[in-house]
Amino acid sequence: MEWLIAAKPVVLLHAFPFSPEMWAPQVAELEGRYTVYAPALPGFGGREPGAASLEAWAEELGEALDDLGFEEAVFVGLSMGGYLAFRVWDLFPERVAGLVLADTRAQPDDAAGKAKRAELAARVRSEGTGVLVESFVPSVLGPGTLAAETEEKRAVVEWVERWVREADPEGVARALEALADRPDSRPLLGEIEVPTLVLVGEDDALTPPADARAMAAAIPDAELLILPGAGHMANLESPEAFNTALLGFLEKVYGG
Repeated sequence: MEWLIAAKPVVLLHAFPFSPEMWAPQVAELEGRYTVYAPALPGFGGREPGAASLEAWAEELGEALDDLGFEEAVFVGLSMGGYLAFRVWDLFPERVAGLVLADTRAQPDDAAGKAKRAELAARVRSEGTGVLVESFVPSVLGPGTLAAETEEKRAVVEWVERWVREADPEGVARALEALADRPDSRPLLGEIEVPTLVLVGEDDALTPPADARAMAAAIPDAELLILPGAGHMANLESPEAFNTALLGFLEKVYGG
């Protein structure tokens, strides 16, 4: 346990359809203070597509923690990464020292949501990931970011568009199928007994603040923070506020 505290592991789980590159603003702040592990999930970041199952991804993540020698870690998941964090908690809660659930939700897709993901997976397989740019990019960024009135905001829009275009079509399709099949995580919320921080952008249209409030209310002693001026990609759209909240939370979990 002494070694664990010294290492202070933090696992960053990326969003769909991105790669660990999206965590650059956080890695820059965390490195030197914590041991950061930001894995590429199957089908992303140059990895071959894997099983279309979040549970399979969580099991693989557990094996990676074994290889790294991490008995426990704080898991930070944004959007799809948050869905995966719930699977990690369900499979091996003893390895979770804390949870940061950012711009995500506990409830599963309804029938319409599942059908939409299936349709999109078929389109991506036949047409490529370019089909995501026109509809998906505006949905994950807040209006302040999309207006691109500053160099920083323009850079975020450019990054997101590039990452979407560069994503592997089969990896994206299988991820869509995994997300559609994910179970309802709401029954887990009341069982979460580790420190938990729920973060959400105030302009998040995909997993809005109302969902975050309900999730935080159901998790014992969870903290909730709504980040002004951010959409679904709050870690990129409001990196300073996101990092401040994350660092404060990690200090509470691991000590200063």
